[in-house]
Amino acid sequence: MKAVILAGGLGTRLGEEADRIPKPLVQIGGKPIIWHIMKNYSEHCIKEFIICLGFKGYEIKEYFFNYLLHSSDVTLNLGKNQQVEFHNNSVDQWKVTLIDTGIDVMTGGRLKRIQEFLDPTEPFFLTYGDGVGDIDVNRLLRFHKDHQGLATVTAVRSPGRFGHLSLDGNFVTEFKEKPIVEDSWINGGFFVLSPLVLNYIDGDDTYWEREPLAKLAEENQLHAYRHEGFWQAMDTPRDRQELQSLWDSSSAPWKTW
Repeated sequence: MKAVILAGGLGTRLGEEADRIPKPLVQIGGKPIIWHIMKNYSEHCIKEFIICLGFKGYEIKEYFFNYLLHSSDVTLNLGKNQQVEFHNNSVDQWKVTLIDTGIDVMTGGRLKRIQEFLDPTEPFFLTYGDGVGDIDVNRLLRFHKDHQGLATVTAVRSPGRFGHLSLDGNFVTEFKEKPIVEDSWINGGFFVLSPLVLNYIDGDDTYWEREPLAKLAEENQLHAYRHEGFWQAMDTPRDRQELQSLWDSSSAPWKTW
């Protein structure tokens, strides 16, 4: 099976770093966040990827083109033959297809543009290039096959962005820094989709998260896989720092490899 990663957005809320490089290349623990996402899929034997490029997509192309160099120690013979000897490399056995899906194309349009690279007879994975979690994608796939609908979305708990106060008059009786909103589920990405969902996308201006998902839900073709474990998107500098702190503490929940 193939995993499609949407990696074309601007990442405007992430600040200066995402102005210099595409958001999927922002690093956690010395590796781009897209690498972390791919490692999770790879751990579950998904090793073929289609990456939908947009903003500064050439930098993502260059990263993967030079992946062996990034992942190895090297000896360079700088003579006219410019020979390179690689040492201690442990390169992931991935097949990566990098498709320029345009700068101003919306998420649904990007998905529609890579249709020719998908197998029309089997489902595929889809996720965003900025969110990590300890998702068991094999269980996710089994869930999708069991319900026999066209689409599955991973539903995750909505994290509280601000401190929650429990009040009794003017007294604060409880304070929680970032509570989980127990009765609120949000789109965590990590979809499994039938190729037939592409028929729900009109063109470049279509947001995958709007008309296509709404129509699939209306037709009872969209099912939710509830994930109670760790999930976090890297939307802001604070999000990135939190993910980095988890990595530095050697307790990153999404590190399943």
